Amino acid sequence: MAIPRRGLNNIRTLSGRVDQLALPYRAYMKLSCLEMEKARRGRERDAANKRVRDIEVRFQEIAKEQQELLQAVANPRKAAPSRLPGMEIQPSPPRSAGGFRIRY
Repeated sequence: MAIPRRGLNNIRTLSGRVDQLALPYRAYMKLSCLEMEKARRGRERDAANKRVRDIEVRFQEIAKEQQELLQAVANPRKAAPSRLPGMEIQPSPPRSAGGFRIRY
């Protein structure tokens, strides 16, 4: 049997295809995906803003502690507390005898 010949009528092209956005369900799907991405980005922005606010609060706490320490150092004869602020002594964690052990 002979191999059939191919001509211009057998070449595949995209000329007869429909534009993807012309189909309503595809446009609605694209819209819904964009709305979901917008919601995710909004949550990311809110979380980032919260982190920035937390950092700003910590900066204020640090500045306050620095001022307290500088005042305590500048006025040593003043009735200073028994310990400087921010210099609390914390007990060290208990040391276990031996290393890491697994009991079976």
